[in-house]
Amino acid sequence: MPEKHKSHTEWNSERFISWAKSIGMYTGTVVKAILTSHKIEQQAYRSCMGILKLGDRHGVKRLEAACEKALSYTPTPSYKHVDSILKSGQDTLISPVEIPHRMDESHSFTRGADYYGRKK
Repeated sequence: MPEKHKSHTEWNSERFISWAKSIGMYTGTVVKAILTSHKIEQQAYRSCMGILKLGDRHGVKRLEAACEKALSYTPTPSYKHVDSILKSGQDTLISPVEIPHRMDESHSFTRGADYYGRKK
């Protein structure tokens, strides 16, 4: 085997999962999802390597935030999902805090309860 191919024989799922968990919980979950999404595990190795190399390019904090965002959209994110989140900067956006919806009393019945035949 050529030298480049010999290095691929050292790859396995445990190695990718432990590398991803060293970055963060969400990255570990994404790598596990990618590994289980392929019928043949070895077909997922390039995607896993790509995900983990995104940490070198963008930083591990951004990668972890992007994986968290990708998991909020889909339970089985791909390399493409995480890469597009990082390229567009969606991982750096602060998610808006949901404000409880209050019922506005100014839009009540204009004719009143008598008109509709109800008792007050």
